[in-house]
Formats: sequence, C-alpha cells, structure tokens
Amino acid sequence: MKSVLSKSVLSVFFTLSLALWLTLSSADTALAALPGIGGAFAGSRPENIGLTDGKLASCPASSNCVVSQDGDAEHEIAPIVYQGDRDTARKNLVSILGVVPRTKIVEERDSYVLVESESRLMGFVDDTEFYFPAGENVIHTRAAARMGESDLGVNRRRVEQIRLAMQDLERRGGAPE
Repeated sequence: MKSVLSKSVLSVFFTLSLALWLTLSSADTALAALPGIGGAFAGSRPENIGLTDGKLASCPASSNCVVSQDGDAEHEIAPIVYQGDRDTARKNLVSILGVVPRTKIVEERDSYVLVESESRLMGFVDDTEFYFPAGENVIHTRAAARMGESDLGVNRRRVEQIRLAMQDLERRGGAPE
C-alpha cells in the first residue's frame, strides 16, 4: 500500500512539476530575448544530422551533446523505452514535443523525428533527433547544441523530461486524438 501511494504521489508531483516548468519556461518576460541578437547564436544545422546505416551520429568531444547509441561515458544517455506500437509512440512523442517551449518539428517520418529547440535568452539552437528502429520498443535519441562547448546539461535534461513525459502519457493511455 505504501509503495502504491508513493508512486501515485510521485506521479502527481512529476506531472505538476512538468506543468509548472512548461508554464514558467514559456512565459513571456522582459528577458525573453536580448534586443538586437536576432538569431546571431542560432548557427546552422550540422551536416551529420540524420541516420547513417541505422545509427545517429556520435557526439563531438564537447560536453554539449548526448546520444543513446554508442556514446562514451560523458555523452551516453539511455534510449526512451515505450510499450505498444511504433506509430503510437511516435504520435505520443510528437504530442509532447508540441508543448515543449521554443521547440519546432523540422522533419517527421515513420522512424525519425528531428526538432530544433531555441534558448529563450540568447537564441542558441539545439538539434534533437529521435530514431524508432523497426522491431524494437525504443527511441534512440541524440541532442546537441550547434554552438559552444557546454550547454550546462540542457540537452540531457530536455531528453530526460521528454522520457518522463512519454512514460506519464503512456500510463494515461496515450495522447488524445
């Protein structure tokens, strides 16, 4: 009984925390962007985006990247595990990405989704890829900043928040149609 109650409380706490984070991070504030910067830190999309032989690109040496396929100790992150079929998992992911602030879907296929996320203050752009290999109930992911050496853990936190949101959505029966 105590374990079930603890899980319920944690689930409610997570859902409320995620809702608060999404509300605060998308709220318009006076510091929404520095005037005159207008995309100066957006960078251009790297050429290694996408799949090569069923794999996402490895991370560069900088600490601003995480990857779930063949990552080293610094860059490794677990893939997102899902129940059910790949199409439903992709729809759930797209539904979640639709509420992540300053994030837009750039490409969406049956087995692959690419998004760009922009930081609120400086306009730095991160590319996040999601790969749904056939016959596996996992979503491999790679998230990397286009510029700089460190992202202060932003990409790792974003992927982990998406993982938790996927688990929560799955527990509730999926995204509404």
